[in-house]
Amino acid sequence: MLMVCGCAGDTELTGTLYERGERAPSFEGAPNEDAAYVWVCDEFYEVDSGGTSQQVDGREVNLAFESPMPRGFDTRDQAVENAREHVRTQFARIGVDPSTVEFNIKKVELDTDL
Repeated sequence: MLMVCGCAGDTELTGTLYERGERAPSFEGAPNEDAAYVWVCDEFYEVDSGGTSQQVDGREVNLAFESPMPRGFDTRDQAVENAREHVRTQFARIGVDPSTVEFNIKKVELDTDL
């Protein structure tokens, strides 16, 4: 799997990209098992009160989280580009310029002994 981490506004967001042959999570709304690549990441937006408090770009932001919406893709390039766009969108939803997001993509081996 790949961990796709976007950093901006003194915070970060990391999602998981399951690759061909890896078992992606299965739950309501998950993409068809035939999808070669599956992206799973939090979705959130800023609220006036309540939610979870987070320091972003030197200010306190209250975040409300939505259920992650897994997405399936046919190619790795499609999956990675859509993962990047998803992370940029989440930052934009809390007032961070999406063009400032820096990415780090790390390959992580699954523990197959579980």
